[in-house]
Amino acid sequence: MSTDQKSPDPGLFRTKTVEQSIRDTEEPEHALKKSLSAWDLTVFGVGVIIGTGIFVLTGKVAKENAGPATALAFVVAGVVCALAALCYAEFASTVPVAGSAYTFAYASLGELVAWIIGWDLVLEFALGTAVVAVGWSGYVRSLIDNAGWHLPAVLEGPDVPGGTFDILAFLLVLVLTVILVVGMKLSARITAIVVAIKVTVVMIVIIAGLFFIVGDNYKPFIPPSQVPPGGISGWDAPLVQLLFGYEPSNFGVMGIFTAASVVFFAFIGFDVVATAAEETKNPQRDMPRGIIGSLLICTVLYVAVSIVVTGMQHYSQLSVSAPLADAFKSVGHPFYAGIISFGAAVGLTTVCLILLLGQTRVFFAMSRDGLLPRFFSITHPRFRTPYRPTILLGVIIAIVAGFTSINELATLVNIGTLFAFVLVAIGVIVLRRTRPDLPRSFRTPWVPMLPIVSVAATVWLMLNLPGETWFRFAVWMVIGVAVYFLYGRRHSRLGKEGRDARF
Repeated sequence: MSTDQKSPDPGLFRTKTVEQSIRDTEEPEHALKKSLSAWDLTVFGVGVIIGTGIFVLTGKVAKENAGPATALAFVVAGVVCALAALCYAEFASTVPVAGSAYTFAYASLGELVAWIIGWDLVLEFALGTAVVAVGWSGYVRSLIDNAGWHLPAVLEGPDVPGGTFDILAFLLVLVLTVILVVGMKLSARITAIVVAIKVTVVMIVIIAGLFFIVGDNYKPFIPPSQVPPGGISGWDAPLVQLLFGYEPSNFGVMGIFTAASVVFFAFIGFDVVATAAEETKNPQRDMPRGIIGSLLICTVLYVAVSIVVTGMQHYSQLSVSAPLADAFKSVGHPFYAGIISFGAAVGLTTVCLILLLGQTRVFFAMSRDGLLPRFFSITHPRFRTPYRPTILLGVIIAIVAGFTSINELATLVNIGTLFAFVLVAIGVIVLRRTRPDLPRSFRTPWVPMLPIVSVAATVWLMLNLPGETWFRFAVWMVIGVAVYFLYGRRHSRLGKEGRDARF
């Protein structure tokens, strides 16, 4: 059988050839418009990576897990992401098709694994969008309150006493849904403007903050390990501690790894870049540049910000909700705090936009393969965007963001992303063995060693997430497997082609 021929294998691990995937992108009513450059991709990556992680999580992990060594936690998370990024870059340039890790898994590990990762990504991007929308709403309400205006309590969301519906988060998601329907190039232009504002704010934090650093705030740089008052009970503890039976604690060397597994949420974004491969003018050249470039830029900025903030204010006194702004307030400069709050509010819009973009592209790819209803794989006749899944998912997420009080969901988003990293790294090894003939404009170095190291590092971070997160993730996966056997397997285009080939 030639490598371009459709596989008649009806099994759970039937693979969809790269040639088939690319042919599907050429069907007129299922084709996406190619409009993105390497610069657009890098802007998208920076736009989604710089967000909740840097504006919120820095204070949380410094105060609760790592102290000034939060900078090392960002380095650890950045290294794990860099290893995965090299694997993503090879796949995205070799298989320039919407769907990111889902599409890559379909070409290398088989349909069941592809479905599982697609189902995982749908949850990851949906929760990520909702969480960030609620965070954005909080920053905007703060700015409105500072200006002397106040929303009715009932419209401030369930996190506020007396609140029922978060009107700001709801409206944000709906507006971004319209932008994504209208077109990717418009999305890229809006993102570029917002990213410029956001990066400027981050640079203000770094440069202005340097003048307020107090050396004693770095002592000790790695706080000694300690058990918090009341201890860490049951499934709230990192899984690695539950498995190996030692007493859960914060800070110390293990605190750095725990912090890394949390601040990993700050790096979610470069994998979203891969979902736009099909809409890129020259994916073979531009996808590796966009993925790796955005990750490197953000890692440097993250490390610099964490060093400055923990130097301005002792880690034990950092704010959990707005650490950057409150650090400037603590040194008597509320003006900078106002600028940071504005930058955070503006910047989080691009995070929501690109997470929503990633989810709709994965959903679109799964429906085009028949694993979800094909109704959702029709593109808009004018804008050439997957408008049906965009509208459906946008409305659902807007409602979730409006009515739901979302707490501590960053870890659930993290485990989904890390799981995708594991499968992509394994997929690189498999596809190198099964399709060595494929032209690869970018090749992951040191295969299979680098992907193996990537898997090991990723699993280690996953083990540092709470046991409760693993339980919730397992429940979602069980539901996904049930949906696959009840619908996806029976309606799979690849399965139907296999059955036709046999008869």
